[in-house]
Amino acid sequence: MGSLKTTAGLARVASVVAFALLVAGSGTAWASGFTATDGFRVMNFVVLAGALFLLLRKAVPRALNSRIKGIQEQLSDLEAKKAAAETRLAECTQKLGALEQEAARIMADYVRQGQDAKARILKEAEVSAEKVQLQARRNIEHEFQQAKAQLQRDIFESSLARAEDLLRKNITAQDQQQLVEDYLQKVVRS
Repeated sequence: MGSLKTTAGLARVASVVAFALLVAGSGTAWASGFTATDGFRVMNFVVLAGALFLLLRKAVPRALNSRIKGIQEQLSDLEAKKAAAETRLAECTQKLGALEQEAARIMADYVRQGQDAKARILKEAEVSAEKVQLQARRNIEHEFQQAKAQLQRDIFESSLARAEDLLRKNITAQDQQQLVEDYLQKVVRS
């Protein structure tokens, strides 16, 4: 049946070419300048096209079918790769979710450790502050005792100097003689 269609198609093409040659051979010139030699050229083209058609009518469908099969195979390969990629994407998404949970857990651990360290540092700072305050109190008491002793020495020295001045001003030679005698008597008694 396929060869009848091909033969009928060739018959139609041949009748169109024959009509074109008949019109061209009648000697009428067309407005486009179609001449008798042009008719032979057309006939030559039709014969060449028909021969190519007969030669390639089985090879071209085979080539196109093999190309279609190749495209279908590529398409199925690409669909398989797409399915594998989607599976891999799901796995990676799951791993990413697990990593995010792990990162959140690690961050919570670091925050907890930071809070523990903060509490420990604050406690150590309080203990250090108490030690510093105690040491400062001791230093203040020591400085106070030193200042008190220095003040007592200064008062004593000032009183002694004042008493010496008063004695120098108010003591007479007779008073001095009396003091020496009293002292000698005390020494002799002891």
